[in-house]
Amino acid sequence: MIGAATMYTATFDSERCRDAREVGGKAHGLAVMTSAGLPVAPGFTLTAQAFRDFIEQGTLRRDITALLDEADPADPTERARVEQQIAALMTATPIPAAVADEVTAAYHELCRGAAVTDVPVAVRSSATAEDSAGDSFAGEFETWVDVVGAAEVVAHVHRCYASVYGGRVLAYALERGVDLHTVEMAVVVQKTVRARSAGVMFTLDPITGDRSRIVLESCWGLGLAVVGGEVTPDRFIVNKVGLTVVDRVPGDKRIEYRRGDAPTEVPADRRYSLSLDDAEVTALAQLGKRLERLNGGPQDIEFAIDGDLPAGGNLILLQCRPETVWANADRAPAFEAGAGFLTWITGSISGAASASGPVHNHD
Repeated sequence: MIGAATMYTATFDSERCRDAREVGGKAHGLAVMTSAGLPVAPGFTLTAQAFRDFIEQGTLRRDITALLDEADPADPTERARVEQQIAALMTATPIPAAVADEVTAAYHELCRGAAVTDVPVAVRSSATAEDSAGDSFAGEFETWVDVVGAAEVVAHVHRCYASVYGGRVLAYALERGVDLHTVEMAVVVQKTVRARSAGVMFTLDPITGDRSRIVLESCWGLGLAVVGGEVTPDRFIVNKVGLTVVDRVPGDKRIEYRRGDAPTEVPADRRYSLSLDDAEVTALAQLGKRLERLNGGPQDIEFAIDGDLPAGGNLILLQCRPETVWANADRAPAFEAGAGFLTWITGSISGAASASGPVHNHD
């Protein structure tokens, strides 16, 4: 476990990781689940203080502020120019040595705990303005999976920092009047789950807002196939009272990502087979109810079934955040009833990449 004297990093089971102002919504959700004894893949968070120390080097913050202030929010060409110039500034500014050293030490500790020399990890943004019920930045920043080695982890932290001012984020922030001067970046580094199946669970019906139901969608392997719109996921509906599975709709799952770098074809006998069985659906729904009670409202939850673990101990929670579509009673759903909600949640507003480069781009 990382020592208490660390300045920039915090494990999910530490009190520091429950300060959303320092670790962002994604890391805070993982910390809350960990502290509640829920199944979470191990990892650590690089706090917003590390980002502040990065951006305060030289004239970087001043130069970024000037570019943001002079940009015309209504001009896409101007936004693109500002994005490119800020990206160049961020890339040319190195990660501070003290930050890099602490990330390296935390990664090595994670490797020791996993008994793997260079454990593959996901490097995920956790912005301090992200994943709040009122104004969610969920999915607007970058995520990479299967990053291996301390040097690569540090390099991908740097890439996470650059994504703070990426084109998707700029457009999202300007559309909603979010002040990007106030957005800071924490980063989650988490052991990659070798997912047999993965998906999203809502503790209400995301199409109708019906809070008596829990709805899940899943696919084979990692969720990247759904992010790219490359498969139609399976859908399950559960009555919240009694936890009975009332509907199962098989999807068309032609490919799967066993790793983050490339898809493989799903054999014909599994293509239309359900990627979750009823016992797994029910167990996930139970976890969903616990998270809803724990957080005081409907939740949007990412999960995986770890193919390396035995049945009964293979459910892994990857993320939990407040549900935002129905958070306000007068807010209409942002997608059509006939579309898969997992495609909408992860495909239209998120990007995922492997350590070797982007897998999908969705703007």
